[in-house]
Amino acid sequence: MTALQPFAQNIWTALAPHSFVGLHIGTRLTVIRLSSGKLLLHSPIPLSVEVRSAIDALGPVAHIVCPNLFHHMYAAETAAAYPRAMLHGPAALQRKRKDLRFDAVLTDQPHPDWRDDLELLTIEGCILGETVFYHPATRTLIACDLVENFHQSPHWLTRNYLRLGGILGRVSWHPLLRMAYRDRKRARVCIDTLLAWPFERVVLAHGDLLTDDAHALVREGMAWL
Repeated sequence: MTALQPFAQNIWTALAPHSFVGLHIGTRLTVIRLSSGKLLLHSPIPLSVEVRSAIDALGPVAHIVCPNLFHHMYAAETAAAYPRAMLHGPAALQRKRKDLRFDAVLTDQPHPDWRDDLELLTIEGCILGETVFYHPATRTLIACDLVENFHQSPHWLTRNYLRLGGILGRVSWHPLLRMAYRDRKRARVCIDTLLAWPFERVVLAHGDLLTDDAHALVREGMAWL
């Protein structure tokens, strides 16, 4: 697990180990400080003492966001650590995780606390049900499962999975995972809307952050759709 690192003004990230069907893909938390001074935690990860201390030093945690149907594994732990924070998740996730106490349904309509800081877009036509966030002040796109960006992996199975999928060293989405897009025409409209945002950097959950030519890399990485 990495320490909380600054990424852009009022945005920090931390990477944690995570495996999925035997693949070592990691997962990333994004912390956003809103103009009110409150914090939003996007895509929870296990909270080490170091990461939690760093979060607490930034301000009060007011919102915890599970942005799609799969980034919820550590939501209960994070909600327990910050019981006064609101837990947000898509309606389908709330049906899936009835054990979690959700306070609000995540849609592309910003919560009043975020209205001045973030723009949202739900990617329709995909079973992941992800809502991506855009932070206009820093031109930062915040997503989980939009694209992946792995240049290497010390894990043999993961490395070969990426290589066979043609995405090792390339920003894209593995061909096996593309089946999640059940209505590609509908999803393509959403991706084109996303690409209208003038983002210059991208936070993603799996792989390296995008800081150079981010917009062009996402455009190219989603060209298959």
